[in-house]
Amino acid sequence: MTDALTVTAYGEGWREVVDRLVEEKVASRIAAKDATTWGPEAESESAIRLNWVDLHDTSRPLLAEIEALQADLRSEGLDRIVLCGMGGSSLAPEVITRTAGVELVVLDSTNPSVIARALDGDLQRTVVVVSSKSGGTVETDSQRRAFVKAFNDAGIDSASRIVVVTDPGSPFQKLAEDEGYRKTFLADPNVGGRYSALTAFGLVPSALAGADVAELLDQAAEAAPQLQEDSADNPALILAAVLAGSPGRDKAIIAAGGSSIVGFPDWAEQLIAESTGKNGTGVLPVAVKGLHAPELHSGAGDLVHALLAADTSAATVASGTPTVVTTGSLGGQLLLWETATAVAGYLLGINPFDQPDVESAKKAARGLLDAQPEPEAAAFVDGAVEVRGTDGLLDGVDTVEGALNALLGQLAEDGYLAVMAYLDSERDENLHAIRPALATRTGRPVTFGWGPRFLHSTGQYHKGGHPQGVFLQITTSESTDVEIPDRPFTFGTLISAQAAGDAGVLADRGRPVLRLHLTDPATGVEQLISLLNAEDKSEESGA
Repeated sequence: MTDALTVTAYGEGWREVVDRLVEEKVASRIAAKDATTWGPEAESESAIRLNWVDLHDTSRPLLAEIEALQADLRSEGLDRIVLCGMGGSSLAPEVITRTAGVELVVLDSTNPSVIARALDGDLQRTVVVVSSKSGGTVETDSQRRAFVKAFNDAGIDSASRIVVVTDPGSPFQKLAEDEGYRKTFLADPNVGGRYSALTAFGLVPSALAGADVAELLDQAAEAAPQLQEDSADNPALILAAVLAGSPGRDKAIIAAGGSSIVGFPDWAEQLIAESTGKNGTGVLPVAVKGLHAPELHSGAGDLVHALLAADTSAATVASGTPTVVTTGSLGGQLLLWETATAVAGYLLGINPFDQPDVESAKKAARGLLDAQPEPEAAAFVDGAVEVRGTDGLLDGVDTVEGALNALLGQLAEDGYLAVMAYLDSERDENLHAIRPALATRTGRPVTFGWGPRFLHSTGQYHKGGHPQGVFLQITTSESTDVEIPDRPFTFGTLISAQAAGDAGVLADRGRPVLRLHLTDPATGVEQLISLLNAEDKSEESGA
């Protein structure tokens, strides 16, 4: 047991699961990149997705390349790094740089307000890292186009300010060569996006922003031998067993209390949701900001508490509840949770490396962009909120409060509520407060995702996992839109299509969806927060 990976588990049944994993040599098979581990249906995909297990060794040649580019950029006064990327391409660099205490502007939204703020930064100091395995991701391609125009309009050679991270032989590599972009880093193509933290996708933007990524690789290398061992003390086997080894336990509250690692639950949320949420099964991860969220005291039987902490004392907050506490370095934690998630896929009998339901929302959004139909008429308007819902949900309802009650009335005892906010995550950050308020009110797990970012994360679980969810979608109209060069739609049109497309796919699969559109974001956010605060006070007073 290394001092970087101390795992303590509480609860029943997990030891027998770990013993089975040891007997079946799951850890060593994964370390050996055995593509048969997850069964014949997953074999072809697994065969091209297992190079994440030794990235702590294979990624080291990148370090000199990145260091040389960073030195050149700094010598030219270019120290504002903007990352355009979605899913694993943005979440891992965000955790790495926030933990390192260095500044990275992460652009993983299509909200016009977010885009405008990034474009309004000091372009004279700016370098843009555009990360995409193929280059075809609509959000990332649109962001790239906007920055090219902004640089050119400012009299700056845009090609000299764009760094590309992509897969070898991708259309994006060819585009980068044709456009003469400053530098192209090629990632290992045999690593999926959510397992790519230690590839060029995670390392390049993080290092250019100033993080010590060599240390990150060293930390992962220190942890690797223990994670590859068929042993009952292997923390990856323990974590997987607690997360996915007990029938009926299918939700995990992930908190980073007491740890110096910043933003880890959001990264782990995507890893677990996209990897396990399919074929009607999976583990729903619920990222929370601290140890005192209502769920940590709920004791609900279908929950496990996964706590990232500086020491194991944090486990006492959930005494008597199935709990796993992980401690240690960021590099070690990244590899630990990747390994545990792959093992969880083995326990669930699914392929942890595909994401079959992510594409459905993308197709729906593309269809709406092509057709650009008139918006669906609101069922009613209450203050600054236009209200829409799936068939039958709003019958007899004419207030936001009534609509919310109707949605929560569809929440089963084993269900969860997903809040999906297509807003400005910085400007509207206080909206996040409705998540714990709703968790307190319902006594059920509540996830909160900023759109369209969550589409590359929990969006897979929403459609492919356990059909237990009810969905609260919040959208808005921004006062100023942003054009996308050489595209027949704007960022405002794009985010509206993404929201409508996702709601449509959920509705088609029989999921209840309440859609609240804020005609003014500031007024609408305040209206929602006030509504929930008033209800909380009413419940506390016994009214």
